[in-house]
Amino acid sequence: MPGSDPRPPAGSTLRAGEPMVTARGLVKRFEDFVAVDGIDFEIAQGESYGLLGPNGAGKTSTMRMIACMSPVSEGELRVLGMDPATDGARIRSRIGLVPQEDTLDLELTVLDNLMIYGRYFDLPKKVIRQRAEALLEFSQLSDRAHDKVEPLSGGMKRRLTIARALVSEPELLILDEPTTGLDPQARHLLWDRLYRLKLQGVTLVITTHYMDEAEQLCDRLAVMDRGRVAAEDTPPALIARYSTREVVELRFSPGENEQNADKLNGLVERLEVLPDRLLLYTDDGDGTLAAVHRTGCHPESSLVRRSTLEDVFLHLTGRSLVE
Repeated sequence: MPGSDPRPPAGSTLRAGEPMVTARGLVKRFEDFVAVDGIDFEIAQGESYGLLGPNGAGKTSTMRMIACMSPVSEGELRVLGMDPATDGARIRSRIGLVPQEDTLDLELTVLDNLMIYGRYFDLPKKVIRQRAEALLEFSQLSDRAHDKVEPLSGGMKRRLTIARALVSEPELLILDEPTTGLDPQARHLLWDRLYRLKLQGVTLVITTHYMDEAEQLCDRLAVMDRGRVAAEDTPPALIARYSTREVVELRFSPGENEQNADKLNGLVERLEVLPDRLLLYTDDGDGTLAAVHRTGCHPESSLVRRSTLEDVFLHLTGRSLVE
């Protein structure tokens, strides 16, 4: 909400310093399948909080409970100081939701999508128009205001979906994998828009399976796997705790990974064998790469890089974020 006062509105049920979202022993069950298995977390006012993990980790199920779209099976959940089971309508009126799939009306113009959505909140037409114009400028869509939505690029549609979620000036914005399917340029533009929202005091909850996105956007994040929280902290703290300063990536001819892993065993404290490469975890990447060549191993290609959240996920779960 460009130009909006980031403080909670008058009558807010939240006290100063109270978490925006609190979960204790949160469970979501679909018959015999447990999608979310007893997780705990808190999200502070004005924080950007991420749920990171592969498809099926429980991220979307958690998001849907926070957004009052899916009832809690067990445990305690408070959103904006209220219980979704009894105050769902009040909570929904004060949050914005950006789903995985765009649900825009393709036959309407960009501006009309915002105008019609604003009416759902019983806002005066003049107020909706003022907010819509500000949001179109914020999302860099002012020049497309009177164009139909259907021919827009994927990045433009995602920016419009976020703008639509902001029409009601929500205190909490929930984004479910906001950049899936976008090209790198569109992703970075969207990151910039979300960062600007955070600076205005909007609380963000972001589900993603992109580690670079989580590092860029999230103050703190929970690494989820199979419905549970494997670890929670700031991105730098997670990397420092569960990985090394650098990683050496080695690529060999197909079928040679296991053979070369045996030769390199003991060279570093931790070595991961992936289908397409070997990962050597070290605090001295260049020195380790030189040691690899001294063993007589000759990879087709090599790379020394800093550790990322995907390395954290490999350490915690034994598999990559994107499978």
